[in-house]
Amino acid sequence: MLGSLGLWALLPTAVEAPPNRRTCVFFEAPGVRGSTKTLGELLDTGTELPRAIRCLYSRCCFGIWNLTQDRAQVEMQGCRDSDEPGCESLHCDPSPRAHPSPGSTLFTCSCGTDFCNANYSHLPPPGSPGTPGSQGPQAAPGESIWMALVLLGLFLLLLLLLGSIILALLQRKNYRVRGEPVPEPRPDSGRDWSVELQELPELCFSQQVIREGGHAVVWAGQLQGKLVAIKAFPPRSVAQFQAERALYELPGLQHDHIVRFITASRGGPGRLLSGPLLVLELHPKDCVCLCPRGRAPHNSLCPIGSLCHYLTQYTSDWGSSLRMALSLAQGLAFLHEERWQNGQYKPGIAHRDLSSQNVLIREDGSCAIGDLGLALVLPGLTQPPAWTPTQPQGPAAIMEAGTQRYMAPELLDKTLDLQDWGMALRRADIYSLALLLWEILSRCPDLRPDSSPPPFQLAYEAELGNTPTSDELWALAVQERRRPYIPSTWRCFATDPDGLRELLEDCWDADPEARLTAECVQQRLAALAHPQESHPFPESCPRGCPPLCPEDCTSIPAPTILPCRPQRSACHFSVQQGPCSRNPQPACTLSPV
Repeated sequence: MLGSLGLWALLPTAVEAPPNRRTCVFFEAPGVRGSTKTLGELLDTGTELPRAIRCLYSRCCFGIWNLTQDRAQVEMQGCRDSDEPGCESLHCDPSPRAHPSPGSTLFTCSCGTDFCNANYSHLPPPGSPGTPGSQGPQAAPGESIWMALVLLGLFLLLLLLLGSIILALLQRKNYRVRGEPVPEPRPDSGRDWSVELQELPELCFSQQVIREGGHAVVWAGQLQGKLVAIKAFPPRSVAQFQAERALYELPGLQHDHIVRFITASRGGPGRLLSGPLLVLELHPKDCVCLCPRGRAPHNSLCPIGSLCHYLTQYTSDWGSSLRMALSLAQGLAFLHEERWQNGQYKPGIAHRDLSSQNVLIREDGSCAIGDLGLALVLPGLTQPPAWTPTQPQGPAAIMEAGTQRYMAPELLDKTLDLQDWGMALRRADIYSLALLLWEILSRCPDLRPDSSPPPFQLAYEAELGNTPTSDELWALAVQERRRPYIPSTWRCFATDPDGLRELLEDCWDADPEARLTAECVQQRLAALAHPQESHPFPESCPRGCPPLCPEDCTSIPAPTILPCRPQRSACHFSVQQGPCSRNPQPACTLSPV
């Protein structure tokens, strides 16, 4: 019953760990969705319940009880993720917070002493004031009239506010239809970015919008005669601009498969629309046509120039598909890697919004990872003493992620390992990478007996449609542990019948610790792209063709390059034991089985 409530939502946003630890009772009833055990350290490993937990992020305990007509049953006990009002209480004084079903009320408490959440001080019975079904004192007739008038006034005020919002949205849509920029308030002249950033007279906007996001709009444009992408932030999103700019300006971030940052500026496509800008590279393949007016027609889910848009328009043979997949893995491996090069330190970075909409296709057919708006610098082992990156403010900031469709199960389920969040975010990126590899391979005609792959679909689009909800994705990917369908014909293509399937399954494994590192994905793809020996398919069905192939193997054309069986490897995330094991780094070693 309570599994669908997501009791994690009853807990507030966190800040940073306190100097002294609070010890609380820890308990989670079976079937409760979401876990708070990562907010502290369990003090025992026994099977007896309840257990004790030492808080990492607060000095506050909590308890949640479900009160029904018959009895009160504990649902969750543990550490809060921040110190909030009410945590100064010495005892657990519950108050009603939610109503999961008729006749049932969830009560929560917060308190600030050791084991104060072991039991509640009092719990009002059903029917008492403050609980469902309570019958308080009846109001006098005059009071009822005044109450009705107040409610009527609030209702009219709500209608007025709703009408204003609808009018503003209609005006915005009218501007977009006419191809005009949406008016924005002028930025405050006292803001740092407006003084620091200079306008670029040679930077010009086209009328083509590549993508619209929650914090910025990406336009096609030109800088000194060269095509560029211009990411325009409204003044209200200065914090997002500054965070993304800081990442692009990190020393040593230049890589062939990461979108290249050119400069930061200020301005806009119109006189009324002005704000901070990021100018990024744009390849000829990124822009199908620079339409002089309006937008180029395209699928709204797939920005022009993106991997998603390319796969919608084209198919790719085996060699081209592997080129896209390998370059994508190389770019992600570079992001994840902590390294020193030429005296410059580059920290490990988690992308956190890896999707086919945020990957660009270059003219040579390789991929470049873009949109670092949610990327996060990770804890490292070799950073210089003066290195002080901005740290995420608590669990809520760490678990923030981008496109829901590509979110790893541990993010959907809010069970990400917060004690080693740097490694956990790398593993979440690998899950997203697996979905992108599946999308690329799904458009490869060489993997189909009739050389005719089906129309492009996003990951889970066949199962959940274009706009899946978080609950639908949780039920499919977490509860049912389902993944995108891998056709059996993929096994007929390769000399290693299970090579492609194993690669994907080792990347989107439900257990984050069982997933490959990005470097190992790169090595496995390289083994497929450069086989030790290449044999065309024989005229008759080969002995190695598995019986699961529904079609005749002879109908599959022999590709130019055939994949060979890569060495089975231990290319999984692991912890290096030793004095530096507190912040483990991904270890990738090849060991034939």
